[in-house]
Amino acid sequence: MTDATQQQAQRELSPGLKMLTEAGPLLLFFIVNAKWGIFAATAVYMASAAVAMLYTWLKIRRLPLMPIIALAFVLLFGGLTIWLHDDVFIKVKVTLVNALFGAILLGGLAFNRLFLKMLMGEALRLTDVGWRKITLAWGLFFFALAGLNEVVWRNVSTDAWVNFKVFGLLPITFIFAFALTPLMLKHQLDEEGEEEH
Repeated sequence: MTDATQQQAQRELSPGLKMLTEAGPLLLFFIVNAKWGIFAATAVYMASAAVAMLYTWLKIRRLPLMPIIALAFVLLFGGLTIWLHDDVFIKVKVTLVNALFGAILLGGLAFNRLFLKMLMGEALRLTDVGWRKITLAWGLFFFALAGLNEVVWRNVSTDAWVNFKVFGLLPITFIFAFALTPLMLKHQLDEEGEEEH
């Protein structure tokens, strides 16, 4: 491991803290929704997501791009939800964020831009073929999540949608990421940059 890579690793959040900053605001969203409703939950979600991002910056002195985009959508659509007193905005936010991530990844792939490699190239050492396959998989997955969210929020109650957002989308994403492990291992590079077999 090079000095730059070691310094980068030292400035990463531990897996537990990373999970807390990502899942903590969602869990608060669920708890507050159950007790005080969607509008209070949305306000708490906005505030806790901003605090989680601030904590990340204070801890590692940089902000990952995808969480910044997600936070911008949370603040924009959460603000519209509260201002207009209409929960459709916070529900549609999930669709739009996932569709945007899917479009960025697949659009980049179409122009031979491997955005996942740019974001995660220090953490994962894969062949370009591997990055293309992983990018395609994640791009399609994000579009599938966008479609799934549209079906769910249009057909269930707000409380059921909140349950789906917290206890459905997050586990589905973790399972999908885990399912990609064999593909990543297949296209992993060794220390010399050679493909491992």
